[in-house]
Amino acid sequence: MRRFEELKATLKKAGLLLENHKLTKIFLALSLVILVLLISSFVIYLKQNLESDLTQTKEDQLQFQETGKTGEISVKATGAKYKTVTSKSPAGGWFTTGQDADIMLSGIDFNNTGGPLLFNHPGEVTTDGRHLLLADRNNNRVLIWNTLPTSNTPPDLVLGQKNFITNNPGKGADQMNWPVGVTTDGTHVLVADTYNDRVLIWNLIPTKNGQPADLIIESKLRWPWDVWTNGNKLAISNTGGSSVFLWNSFPATSSEPPDTVLTAQGKMGTPRGITSNGQYLIVADHNNKAVNSQSATFVWKNWPASDVVYDFLLDGWRTGTFLPDGRLALLSTTHFAPSLWNIPPIGSDDKPDLELTQIQGPGGQLETGDGSDIVWAEDRLYLSLSNGNKILVYNSVPDSSTDRADFAIGAPDIKTNTLETNFFLGNPVMATNGKSLFVSSDFDKRLFVWKSLPDQSNAHPDFVYQFPEAGSWDNTLWGNTLALAGRKTVYIWKNLPLNGELPNDILTDRVGSVQFQELHGVAVDNKYFYLADSQADKVYVFEGVPDKNSEPKFRLSIDQPRRLSSDGKYLVVATTLDNQTGHIKIFTIADLAHDAKPKTLDRRIVPTNLPEDALAAGGSFFVANTGNNVVYAWRNIEDVLAGKTYDTILGESSAEDTKPEIDKNKVFWPASLAFDGSFLWVGEFKFSGRILRFSIH
Repeated sequence: MRRFEELKATLKKAGLLLENHKLTKIFLALSLVILVLLISSFVIYLKQNLESDLTQTKEDQLQFQETGKTGEISVKATGAKYKTVTSKSPAGGWFTTGQDADIMLSGIDFNNTGGPLLFNHPGEVTTDGRHLLLADRNNNRVLIWNTLPTSNTPPDLVLGQKNFITNNPGKGADQMNWPVGVTTDGTHVLVADTYNDRVLIWNLIPTKNGQPADLIIESKLRWPWDVWTNGNKLAISNTGGSSVFLWNSFPATSSEPPDTVLTAQGKMGTPRGITSNGQYLIVADHNNKAVNSQSATFVWKNWPASDVVYDFLLDGWRTGTFLPDGRLALLSTTHFAPSLWNIPPIGSDDKPDLELTQIQGPGGQLETGDGSDIVWAEDRLYLSLSNGNKILVYNSVPDSSTDRADFAIGAPDIKTNTLETNFFLGNPVMATNGKSLFVSSDFDKRLFVWKSLPDQSNAHPDFVYQFPEAGSWDNTLWGNTLALAGRKTVYIWKNLPLNGELPNDILTDRVGSVQFQELHGVAVDNKYFYLADSQADKVYVFEGVPDKNSEPKFRLSIDQPRRLSSDGKYLVVATTLDNQTGHIKIFTIADLAHDAKPKTLDRRIVPTNLPEDALAAGGSFFVANTGNNVVYAWRNIEDVLAGKTYDTILGESSAEDTKPEIDKNKVFWPASLAFDGSFLWVGEFKFSGRILRFSIH
């Protein structure tokens, strides 16, 4: 602007001096040219500086970029700072049975909840109109508020732990292992201590942290999910026994047997949540045999006096509460919105009078999940959202489907999900080259990137990729190639995405003549690229990284193949559901052909139970034995092929101990593995989401 004013002054002075009209016109034309040049320079200056500023702004914000048929992928730089690995154990070491993991990702730390208001997939919530109780499932504790909270206030007491920080499980009367259900009648407190196969009973509302239970019911109970009482009657879902135990009067001793063992005349699969007012009995069943083992909810209009057939079914898995005025509120853990009936339904066709639609997550998904619940007190509705990791509170019973909650407990606001802000992942699957760490999640539909190997617990990733469609079930890394595969999509990077780069190629629906049905596994090595399709019962083998026109060189016929791994010499296929021929199959890559026969891990030598992953890496071999909560390790893969048993087990001190736990030397449903020669990374599945790092010694 200063230069422009100087130009004006010069022109004015020149105009006064020039008297010749012709010269004036020439001078004005020249001045106009000069002015245009100055403005052009100014525009270029602005463009260069604004572009720089905008580029910097974009780096700090969520970026959406078009990626073709699959829609948009967003990439976010977190700005994370964390301690990185600077040295590793020397070559030649190995693991020891039962050793501790040294760091944990996807969690705060070992035996550390993060505080009283940081939940971890809470289960059910209950109230007597004065107290509020929450089963904080993955933290192995029950939280108690002595007065109904009217804001995000911390609880007054904790059961299952001595304080609000620790979360290790245990079997004592003052401990818990994965409690899902909690109920109170204002006098008693009962907790379904699910993975301890028991129900804990306090005869009076506890008054101190870690107070031990007075009674323990455990006879014939297998994986009890929920418990309900009104002080007179008692119901316990015996989930592992496909039944519900009913007492017509509250038991005085822990050995008193139930009056009725309810199976819906053999139609119960895995009964979960219980809702009742003492007359109606409503039982949610995750694998209801009346509807081909799909989720559905049994309803008895009168408390069953014997093992009678149900009166009708409600769609989905629903649990909740009866309001004092007779209304029924049920929260679905599947795809249905929270629902309110002004009069309890008397048949399957009775639709709810109101369905809430405003408890969705950022991607539009309901944040309920297994164990979510709803209760009423003081005209407020309290909704425990397992996958939302909070309690949503309505200060009055909603009268519109679009009504929003008034506040949250366990989160700063109703929209924040503290699982996401603290990077607690669901179903993590790892890949590493010993320098960086990549973790994909089919549940979160994300890829998390640590540019350098983290060397501290709770290290946050450097980049987070959000995918628009169903997440990837498996991933693989070889050299500079990273690939993710799941459902009907494969994402391929030809250079490792260490700075937020988008994939170089996205294969959707098909490659060449191969039509994707349900991709469950992917692997790559220096010669081949492998895809496992569990519905097609095939493993497709391509020469090199495929493009959309590639044809497989081999098509291996395998029953329901899932995760894959290759070390360049052996291809390993996890056939998790194959209880007939074996769960782990190993092919010699040099001998691959359409009719190639694998070596199968002998279950008589190495008992496996739904193993989700098997890994060949660095000449060694590992199996994530998911159902038995242990990782088997062989230093030399040739010993596996020779029929020898494992050298070492991780996650337990003995293979006979199969209880899932979250201690430092325990694993809870291990399901994914990555090994770089120094560190073994173990990812847990579904009911726990930790990532553990075990170091060789």
